[in-house]
Amino acid sequence: MSDREIIIPDAMKSVVERAGYAPAVKIGDTLYCAGQVGRTADLEVIRDPEQQFISAWENLACVLAAGGCSFEDVVDMTTYHVDMSKHMAVFREVKNRIFPRGLCAWTCIGVSELAHPGLLVEIKCVAVRRTLKK
Repeated sequence: MSDREIIIPDAMKSVVERAGYAPAVKIGDTLYCAGQVGRTADLEVIRDPEQQFISAWENLACVLAAGGCSFEDVVDMTTYHVDMSKHMAVFREVKNRIFPRGLCAWTCIGVSELAHPGLLVEIKCVAVRRTLKK
């Protein structure tokens, strides 16, 4: 018996059908989240950098919640950035507003492009659901 569970939030069914990937895979209490980007519900890339970054964090929160986790459960995160030096100050400001500081390992990688033109960041992570102690 496999304890592998594919996590697909309702709001992401269309992107899964189109792209053919799982937003997350849960094994036991560990959730492996695919990279999340800033798009509208209609899968259009958001052009404004700050709004795109906010949307990417919201999409990640949606995937985490569907897997029974939250930002506080994230133990490892990798962010991929196009034009990293140009957008990092805004990305960091958005991250610090939305994501708890200092709770996980974080690696930033500058890349030349992402899956669709106009995407500036992709955020992927691993979360471990914490069980409440009695």
